[in-house]
Amino acid sequence: MSDDLDDLKSLMNAATPQPDKARKVENIALAQKNFSDLQGSRDGARLTSDRPKAGLFSGVRHMLNTLTSRAGLTASTAIIAVGLVMLSPLGDRLMPNNGLRETSFRKDQNAPDVSDPIPEAPVTIEAPVIMETAPSAEMEVASEDLAATSGLSRIAAPQPKTARARQLDYALQSLGAEDMPTPQANTESFANADVNPVHVTAETPVSTFSIDVDTASYSVIRNSLTQGRLPPKDAVRIEEMINYFPYDYTAPLDDTAFTPTVSVTQTPWNPDTQLLQIGIQGAMPDVSDRRPLNLVFLIDTSGSMNQPNKLPLLKQSFHLMLGQLRPEDQIAIVTYAGSAGEVLAPTPASERSTILNALNNLGAGGSTAGQAGLQQAYATAAAMAEKGEVNRVILATDGDFNVGLNDPEQLKDYIADKRDTGTYLSVLGFGRGNLDDATMQALAQNGNGQAAYIDTLSEAQKVLVDQLTGALFPIADDVKIQVEFNPAAISEYRLIGYETRALKREDFNNDKVDAGDIGAGHQVTAIYEVTPKGSPAELTDPLRYSSTDTAQGDNDELAFLRLRYKAPGAAASNLIETPISTNTAGETSFATAIAGFGQLLRGGKYTGSWSYADAITLATQTKGDDPFGYRAEAIQLMRLAESLSQN
Repeated sequence: MSDDLDDLKSLMNAATPQPDKARKVENIALAQKNFSDLQGSRDGARLTSDRPKAGLFSGVRHMLNTLTSRAGLTASTAIIAVGLVMLSPLGDRLMPNNGLRETSFRKDQNAPDVSDPIPEAPVTIEAPVIMETAPSAEMEVASEDLAATSGLSRIAAPQPKTARARQLDYALQSLGAEDMPTPQANTESFANADVNPVHVTAETPVSTFSIDVDTASYSVIRNSLTQGRLPPKDAVRIEEMINYFPYDYTAPLDDTAFTPTVSVTQTPWNPDTQLLQIGIQGAMPDVSDRRPLNLVFLIDTSGSMNQPNKLPLLKQSFHLMLGQLRPEDQIAIVTYAGSAGEVLAPTPASERSTILNALNNLGAGGSTAGQAGLQQAYATAAAMAEKGEVNRVILATDGDFNVGLNDPEQLKDYIADKRDTGTYLSVLGFGRGNLDDATMQALAQNGNGQAAYIDTLSEAQKVLVDQLTGALFPIADDVKIQVEFNPAAISEYRLIGYETRALKREDFNNDKVDAGDIGAGHQVTAIYEVTPKGSPAELTDPLRYSSTDTAQGDNDELAFLRLRYKAPGAAASNLIETPISTNTAGETSFATAIAGFGQLLRGGKYTGSWSYADAITLATQTKGDDPFGYRAEAIQLMRLAESLSQN
């Protein structure tokens, strides 16, 4: 061994060798021989049992001698290139180690029958076997590029699989390498309708609609813009964008569920029209002694949920929510994929570790038995119900109902039959690609609940922590708004948004017609663009044979506002009425900027030459108090939309 050490020391201390033609020829030949060995072109690869026996450092000396020649350097370059292939994503699939230092494979009846067992370490490196069949055109080009880079001739063609390679294939199959998820086709669909038209007051003086406190559309828009693309126009529901943000409305001073706030301002995109903004502020009751909650988490665990922004984000979101519950609250978990089942029986919220373990153990796979899941969830909620308690099912899904009851109209009827039991339904959407917005809206609107879309943990914080009380504790059901415009003062009007919430005029007084709901402390905002009588902004000509009926009411009235709602669980509704005066004035709010932004995303049919830059300016001027940065984020989204619209 001392001789080997002395030789190595001499080699390491020696100066750069002088050119030696004879040695150069010898080294080139040796490098070519070694490269041929690595490519498997030499007959009879040396077995492990035939490894050198002259000592450890004889191999090191041999390596150093080889690397002193250009051919040796060229060969080493090729060896490194082969190593890089094995370290590439392709190499990862061929030689996974899963973070283990060593791996052994047990032979079973399904393993390939080979006569070349894996030898004991240490082993020599054999030529890598990449493929069994002839290389593709892409592989041919890659081989040529590698040869050009290394200065060598074309790399030898891959050889047939050895017994060792067949064992490696079996190992990969055992590790699930062939079960990698494949990309799914985009099947997204969104529930929306054509933009509300301009109505002539003399012909259609009354506007009726159901309120909406959903915010899913805004989150979908944000997700699209931050992913570098404009959102689909049908995904833009302006009322949900407006209602995403809090506003400074007057809270109720008595025992009423809410109080309206009305303001009239000039339209920023049309100086000859006005904006009539109606705000409703829900009461915030004392929740220190609130009623116990019975919550059923209905979780979609189908195969489509197997993405980071779906089931994993869902688990994290519910973790946040659990911290807001009280010991007297109860949690149950129902999942559905190919079939539905209860994975957590009703459990007190104080048993946090039990609930978290049930959540963390959920996995995704199978089809989506939505109908079975809903039936199981409602049955579980019914078993949990106690008099005076609040019962709610929280459905968390990407919206893909592909087994069972999957038609939105059928789902609507089913949920409508169940809502009278006193169990509310909220819907949380996760992920993109197969988001079935129509189904989510049908469920939420007919289940006396709200729909939200969660694309980040920050959004989960907003929906399931900051606004949890309003989301879970209703203070008014079936809330309807009706505005009658005075034809003597208003020539034309149009409602901005709420296209999917329109009601017939006669529905307003019909207590059997379902409408939206308001939770504790919730707000609702609606904006009309109105054209004063005689304004140059009028889009329609007066009728030749117009009615001669005289409008009732004071001449200084712009409109008359009616609100109808039910107390939770009540059968009969209450009515609130108030006139809107021509002297009603207010300041342009941030809601106006968002209304303009939403119209631009839908095509800007009525916004004229008003632009994203104008929306950004107005939003910046009216941003006001923004403790959580929601409004600042909206301004950034406007900037992104402006840039993307120019591409």
